[in-house]
Amino acid sequence: MLENIMVREWMTSPVVSVTPSTPISSAHQMMKEYNIRRLPVVDEDRLVGIVTLGDVREASPSDANSLSIWELNYLWAQLTVDRVMTRRVVTVKPEALILDAAAMMYEHKIGGLPVVGNDDRLVGIVTESDVFKMLIESRSKAIMPKAT
Repeated sequence: MLENIMVREWMTSPVVSVTPSTPISSAHQMMKEYNIRRLPVVDEDRLVGIVTLGDVREASPSDANSLSIWELNYLWAQLTVDRVMTRRVVTVKPEALILDAAAMMYEHKIGGLPVVGNDDRLVGIVTESDVFKMLIESRSKAIMPKAT
């Protein structure tokens, strides 16, 4: 049953994304607003990178410095996504099997895969949460008695 499920059936689409010139502070705000941990980075609908909550946290100013809060905020506002994003992104096609996508996430120790079409245009994203949801829904369907 699980062997035939494709990524397109469980991916999130449309995708919340940012451009390379998006300020890190805006990307962080979007992550909080949409309760997500990763944002694909697109340039003219083509995937060019991905930025994660971890990337944003690493780029945020440390408390152990001598700058004032105003200087910190100014510097933070100047930092853009292209400075901290991952450029070599592991992706998956919509027609890939969801179990293969899960194996890729496990192998690469990542929590999500941007889904791209044949033209490298971003069409969705599949995350570990999507895989968990699929497993839970598949399990509940398997244990429900069939109507007679």
